[in-house]
Amino acid sequence: MANAEKDVAIAEITDKLRESGAAVLTEYRGLTVAQLSQLRSSIREHATYAVVKNTLTERAAKEAGITAFDGHLQGPSAIAFITGDPVEAAKGLRDFAKANPLLVIKAGVLDGKTLSPEEITKLADLESREVLLAKLAGAMKGSLTKAAYLFVAPLSQTARVVDALRQKVEAQGPATEAAPAAEATTDVAEGGDES
Repeated sequence: MANAEKDVAIAEITDKLRESGAAVLTEYRGLTVAQLSQLRSSIREHATYAVVKNTLTERAAKEAGITAFDGHLQGPSAIAFITGDPVEAAKGLRDFAKANPLLVIKAGVLDGKTLSPEEITKLADLESREVLLAKLAGAMKGSLTKAAYLFVAPLSQTARVVDALRQKVEAQGPATEAAPAAEATTDVAEGGDES
């Protein structure tokens, strides 16, 4: 490969690493072209999977400021450049690796943080972004419903007490109104005013 071609390839890998939210380095030794095509199509929504040359990738990673691949660039290597949901891309890689043990996940990087193969597996075990957002929305709705109930509860209790008092007054109304009239008559009869 001529120096100009190498520089272009390094620049392309560097750009992909910088534009990606995450990247996963894999070894694909022994996989067929059909299997690699199947892997590409399974993660297409969230990532692009590209076979890379180790020396060029090492230089591109240094230019991009990524140290996650140091010491892992041996054998036939490929990188999943993740531009979509990293959880879904990690699930796709993990599931493919389970079905095809020849795919080895070596290392990864997520938002500048180095990921080990175990951490990538943990990432794959997370629920998708949509599911987590739905759960968060459900929890927030439940909290808002409780808050609304707590704000309305004193008002409804007050309304029930006032209604109960009104019903009690209506039920005892004629008896309690007659008692004050009788007292007023007695007070005047006993000679309240001597003029």
